[in-house]
Amino acid sequence: RMEGYGYYALPTGREYRGSLWDGMFHGKGELLLPTGGSYRALWDRGAAAQGKYAFADGLEYEEEKWRYCDGYDRRFYTEICSGFKPPGIPQLTNLDPPKIIPEGCYDCGDGFYNPKTRIVVDYKRKFLRNADDDEHEWILRTCRKAWDITTENKPKP
Repeated sequence: RMEGYGYYALPTGREYRGSLWDGMFHGKGELLLPTGGSYRALWDRGAAAQGKYAFADGLEYEEEKWRYCDGYDRRFYTEICSGFKPPGIPQLTNLDPPKIIPEGCYDCGDGFYNPKTRIVVDYKRKFLRNADDDEHEWILRTCRKAWDITTENKPKP
Protein backbone atom coordinates (compact mmCIF):
# COMPACT_ATOMS: atom_id res chain seq x y z
CA ARG A 1 0.00 0.00 0.00
CA MET A 2 1.02 3.61 -0.55
CA GLU A 3 3.11 5.30 2.15
CA GLY A 4 5.00 8.59 2.42
CA TYR A 5 4.19 11.78 0.55
CA GLY A 6 2.10 11.29 -2.55
CA TYR A 7 -0.45 12.44 -5.05
CA TYR A 8 -3.71 10.57 -5.59
CA ALA A 9 -6.28 11.36 -8.30
CA LEU A 10 -9.79 10.17 -7.45
CA PRO A 11 -12.26 9.17 -10.18
CA THR A 12 -14.58 12.02 -9.08
CA GLY A 13 -12.07 14.64 -10.26
CA ARG A 14 -10.79 15.38 -6.76
CA GLU A 15 -7.07 15.15 -6.02
CA TYR A 16 -5.24 14.49 -2.78
CA ARG A 17 -1.70 15.72 -2.14
CA GLY A 18 -0.04 14.89 1.13
CA SER A 19 1.03 12.18 3.53
CA LEU A 20 -0.17 8.61 3.13
CA TRP A 21 0.07 5.68 5.53
CA ASP A 22 -1.03 2.13 4.76
CA GLY A 23 -2.93 3.41 1.70
CA MET A 24 -4.89 6.04 3.68
CA PHE A 25 -4.67 9.82 4.01
CA HIS A 26 -2.63 10.26 7.18
CA GLY A 27 -0.82 13.39 8.38
CA LYS A 28 -0.87 16.76 6.62
CA GLY A 29 -2.61 16.80 3.27
CA GLU A 30 -4.82 18.78 0.93
CA LEU A 31 -7.88 17.62 -0.97
CA LEU A 32 -8.27 19.69 -4.17
CA LEU A 33 -11.78 19.95 -5.60
CA PRO A 34 -12.69 20.30 -9.30
CA THR A 35 -14.45 23.61 -8.53
CA GLY A 36 -11.13 25.14 -7.45
CA GLY A 37 -11.72 24.92 -3.71
CA SER A 38 -9.52 22.93 -1.35
CA TYR A 39 -9.66 21.29 2.05
CA ARG A 40 -6.38 21.38 4.01
CA ALA A 41 -6.44 19.02 6.96
CA LEU A 42 -4.58 16.88 9.41
CA TRP A 43 -5.74 13.37 8.54
CA ASP A 44 -5.89 10.38 10.87
CA ARG A 45 -6.20 6.98 9.14
CA GLY A 46 -8.29 8.35 6.28
CA ALA A 47 -10.51 10.72 8.29
CA ALA A 48 -9.97 14.46 8.68
CA ALA A 49 -9.13 15.20 12.33
CA GLN A 50 -9.05 18.98 11.83
CA GLY A 51 -9.05 21.10 8.72
CA LYS A 52 -10.06 24.22 6.88
CA TYR A 53 -11.97 24.68 3.62
CA ALA A 54 -10.90 27.42 1.19
CA PHE A 55 -13.06 28.51 -1.74
CA ALA A 56 -11.55 28.93 -5.21
CA ASP A 57 -11.11 32.70 -4.67
CA GLY A 58 -9.11 32.19 -1.45
CA LEU A 59 -11.91 32.89 1.05
CA GLU A 60 -11.49 30.52 4.01
CA TYR A 61 -14.58 29.15 5.71
CA GLU A 62 -14.83 29.93 9.42
CA GLU A 63 -17.23 27.64 11.24
CA GLU A 64 -17.42 29.66 14.46
CA LYS A 65 -17.22 33.31 13.35
CA TRP A 66 -18.52 33.20 9.77
CA ARG A 67 -19.25 36.80 8.79
CA TYR A 68 -19.25 36.55 5.00
CA CYS A 69 -22.59 37.34 3.35
CA ASP A 70 -24.43 37.17 6.69
CA GLY A 71 -27.20 39.69 6.07
CA TYR A 72 -25.35 42.67 7.54
CA ASP A 73 -22.50 42.72 5.05
CA ARG A 74 -23.56 41.67 1.55
CA ARG A 75 -20.28 42.45 -0.26
CA PHE A 76 -18.61 39.89 -2.49
CA TYR A 77 -15.26 38.56 -1.26
CA THR A 78 -13.41 40.41 -4.04
CA GLU A 79 -15.06 43.64 -2.84
CA ILE A 80 -13.88 42.95 0.71
CA CYS A 81 -10.31 42.43 -0.55
CA SER A 82 -10.18 45.16 -3.21
CA GLY A 83 -12.86 47.66 -2.23
CA PHE A 84 -15.95 48.88 -4.05
CA LYS A 85 -16.06 49.96 -7.68
CA PRO A 86 -16.91 53.59 -8.47
CA PRO A 87 -20.61 54.52 -8.41
CA GLY A 88 -22.49 53.47 -11.52
CA ILE A 89 -20.31 50.42 -12.23
CA PRO A 90 -22.06 47.41 -10.66
CA GLN A 91 -20.35 44.21 -9.59
CA LEU A 92 -22.83 41.42 -10.33
CA THR A 93 -20.79 38.40 -9.15
CA ASN A 94 -17.68 37.65 -7.14
CA LEU A 95 -15.79 37.26 -10.43
CA ASP A 96 -14.91 40.54 -12.03
CA PRO A 97 -15.65 40.73 -14.88
CA PRO A 98 -18.43 38.13 -14.54
CA LYS A 99 -18.72 35.14 -16.86
CA ILE A 100 -20.73 35.91 -19.98
CA ILE A 101 -23.96 33.93 -19.82
CA PRO A 102 -25.04 32.35 -23.12
CA GLU A 103 -28.17 33.86 -24.66
CA GLY A 104 -31.38 32.63 -23.01
CA CYS A 105 -29.49 30.90 -20.17
CA TYR A 106 -28.98 31.45 -16.43
CA ASP A 107 -25.89 31.34 -14.22
CA CYS A 108 -26.83 28.83 -11.50
CA GLY A 109 -23.57 28.90 -9.51
CA ASP A 110 -21.82 25.80 -10.83
CA GLY A 111 -22.56 26.40 -14.49
CA PHE A 112 -25.11 27.63 -17.02
CA TYR A 113 -28.72 26.46 -17.22
CA ASN A 114 -30.77 26.41 -20.42
CA PRO A 115 -34.49 26.44 -19.50
CA LYS A 116 -35.51 25.14 -22.94
CA THR A 117 -33.42 21.96 -22.71
CA ARG A 118 -33.41 21.85 -18.85
CA ILE A 119 -29.70 21.01 -18.91
CA VAL A 120 -26.99 22.43 -16.64
CA VAL A 121 -23.48 22.58 -18.13
CA ASP A 122 -20.32 23.69 -16.33
CA TYR A 123 -18.52 26.90 -17.28
CA LYS A 124 -16.50 24.98 -19.88
CA ARG A 125 -19.79 23.78 -21.44
CA LYS A 126 -19.50 20.14 -20.23
CA PHE A 127 -22.73 18.39 -19.20
CA LEU A 128 -23.39 18.39 -15.43
CA ARG A 129 -27.02 17.32 -14.97
CA ASN A 130 -30.64 17.53 -16.02
CA ALA A 131 -32.65 19.88 -13.79
CA ASP A 132 -35.77 18.55 -12.10
CA ASP A 133 -38.91 20.69 -11.68
CA ASP A 134 -37.83 22.11 -8.29
CA GLU A 135 -34.38 23.17 -9.53
CA HIS A 136 -35.88 24.60 -12.72
CA GLU A 137 -38.27 26.81 -10.74
CA TRP A 138 -35.54 27.86 -8.28
CA ILE A 139 -33.15 28.87 -11.08
CA LEU A 140 -35.80 30.89 -12.91
CA ARG A 141 -36.76 32.64 -9.67
CA THR A 142 -33.32 33.42 -8.20
CA CYS A 143 -30.44 33.18 -10.67
CA ARG A 144 -28.83 35.79 -12.90
CA LYS A 145 -30.02 35.62 -16.51
CA ALA A 146 -28.27 36.62 -19.71
CA TRP A 147 -29.21 40.12 -20.79
CA ASP A 148 -32.03 40.29 -23.31
CA ILE A 149 -30.80 43.74 -24.36
CA THR A 150 -27.10 44.52 -24.36
CA THR A 151 -26.08 47.53 -22.33
CA GLU A 152 -22.84 49.41 -21.98
CA ASN A 153 -21.42 51.56 -19.24
CA LYS A 154 -21.15 54.89 -21.06
CA PRO A 155 -19.36 57.72 -19.25
CA LYS A 156 -21.27 60.97 -19.12
CA PRO A 157 -19.90 63.73 -21.37
